[in-house]
Amino acid sequence: MTEPRLHHVTCANPKGLHRMAYWEWGAQDNPRVVVCAHGLSRQGRDFDTLAQALSADFRVICPDVVGRGRSDWLPDPMLYAVPTYVADMVALLARLNVEQVSWVGTSMGGLIGLSLASLHAQGQVSPISRLVLNDVGPVIEFASLQRIGTYLGAPMRFPSVEAGAEFLWSISQSFGPHTPEQWLALSRPQFKPAPEGGWMFQYDPAIAVPFRAFTPEIAAFSEAMLWKAYDSVTAPTLLVRGQDSDLLSADTARAMGQRGPQAPCVEFAGVGHAPTLIADDQVACVREFLLA
Repeated sequence: MTEPRLHHVTCANPKGLHRMAYWEWGAQDNPRVVVCAHGLSRQGRDFDTLAQALSADFRVICPDVVGRGRSDWLPDPMLYAVPTYVADMVALLARLNVEQVSWVGTSMGGLIGLSLASLHAQGQVSPISRLVLNDVGPVIEFASLQRIGTYLGAPMRFPSVEAGAEFLWSISQSFGPHTPEQWLALSRPQFKPAPEGGWMFQYDPAIAVPFRAFTPEIAAFSEAMLWKAYDSVTAPTLLVRGQDSDLLSADTARAMGQRGPQAPCVEFAGVGHAPTLIADDQVACVREFLLA
C-alpha cells in the first residue's frame, strides 16, 4: 500500500456525538492489529512510514485524535483530555471488532495507550497486548510543557504548505535529522486551506485551552495517577526515548525500567522530543518489538 484507507467512527461526549477519523493500512481481515496514536497537535498520517513497514504483518490503524486531522472538533475545549481520548479508543476497538491490539503511542498518544493498558475488566484480558511508549512516561517535565505552550493554538496562516512546513521545522528540530522530502511529507497533512486564503493548521486551536490550564499542582497529581496506571500495566512494554528529550528525563526512563512492566529503554542519539519513527533504525526497533 502507498496510501491508507480513511474511515470514521462515531463517539460520545457529554454534549453529544462526534466522529473520529482513522487511517487503515494492511489487510482488513488481519487479526493482528497495531494502533498508532500521535502527539498533542499532530495527526494519524505521522505514522505513514512506520505503518507501511508494518502493513505486511499487521492491520495498522492510525487515528486522528478528536480535534485533530480529519476528526470533528469538540464543543467544549475542556473535553480535550485523556479520559475523552480513551473513551474514543474503546469505541474504535469495538468498531475494529478485536479484543486486543498492540499500541504505539507518541507523547500524548503514549499517555492514551498507557491509560488504556492499565484498565482491566473483570475476567477479561487487557485491551493492549504490547505497548510502545514513544518519549513519554508518568513524569512530564513542566519546562517542556511551557515550551510547547508558546506556540500551541496560535492563530497562524501561511501562504503555502511549504512555508508552513518551514515554520514547523523552526519549532521541531528536536525531532532529529530529516531530509527536506521527509519533512515536507510529514508536515503536509498538518495543514488545510484557510477560509480567508492561505493555509492553517489542521487542529482545533481550542486544544490549547486545557493545556494552558495545566499547573505544577495539576502536574503533580497527574504524575501520581500516571505512576499508578503504569504500575498496573501487564503488557510487555518498550520505552523509546530521544537522548536529548526535554519531556521524558533519563531519570524517569530509568525508573520505568525498574517498576511496573519494567520497560527496557532504547535511546536515539541526536533526537529530542520526540522520535518520529521515520528513520530506518527507529522503524526497525519498533517492528522487532511488535513481532517478538
